[in-house]
Amino acid sequence: MAGQEPLIPKHGGYRKLKSFQVAQLVYDVTVRFCDRYIDRRSRTHDQMVQAARSGVQNIAEGSQASATSKKTELKLTQVARASLEELKLDYEDFLRQRNAAQWQREHPLRQELIDRRCRTADEVAAWVVQAAKRSVERGQASEMSTKSTLSSVSTDPADLYSALSANAALALLAVACTLLDRQVARLAADFENEGGFTERLYRVRTAKRRTQP
Repeated sequence: MAGQEPLIPKHGGYRKLKSFQVAQLVYDVTVRFCDRYIDRRSRTHDQMVQAARSGVQNIAEGSQASATSKKTELKLTQVARASLEELKLDYEDFLRQRNAAQWQREHPLRQELIDRRCRTADEVAAWVVQAAKRSVERGQASEMSTKSTLSSVSTDPADLYSALSANAALALLAVACTLLDRQVARLAADFENEGGFTERLYRVRTAKRRTQP
C-alpha cells in the first residue's frame, strides 16, 4: 500500500557513504605505506593492514545488516571506528619512534591535504612528492622532524617521505574517524527513536491490520 512503511528498508548503500570512501582510501594508502616502510615479515605490517581493512569491511557489513538489525549496524560501525583508532596509534608510534613530528590540527599541510580531497592512493602519493619537494626547496624539515632545520636531522630523503606519508595517512584517518563518530551518533539516535527490526515489524503488522476490512 502506498505510503506504508516497508518491512525491509533500503540498505547496503555503503559505497555512497563518505565514511566508507575515506576509509577505503586509508586502506589503500596503508597497504602502500606498509609495503614501503614496514618490514613485510613483521607483525606491525600485518596488523596495520588488517586494521585498515577492518575499518572498510565493517562499514560495509554494518550497512548491509541494517535491513534487519539496526543494533548490528551500530555495533559494526563502532568496530570500524575502533579499528581505525588502532591504526591511528600505529602511525603515531611510527613517527614517535623516529623522532618525527606529528602534525597538529592547525598544521597547514594537514589542512592542505584534507582540502585537496584526494580520491585515490596515487593522488595522495603525488601530493606527498610535491610536499617533499617544497620542503627541500625551503631548506627546512618541520614537516619531518621535531627539529627546526634540515641540517639538524637526517638528510635521508626516505625519512622525509616516510614522515610526510605517515602524517598524510593520519590526516585522512582523522577525517574518517570524524565521519564515523557522526555516523555512530546518528545510528544511535535513529535506534533510540525508531527501534530496530522488531519494532518495525510491529508497526507494519499493526498498519496492515488497520487496512483490513
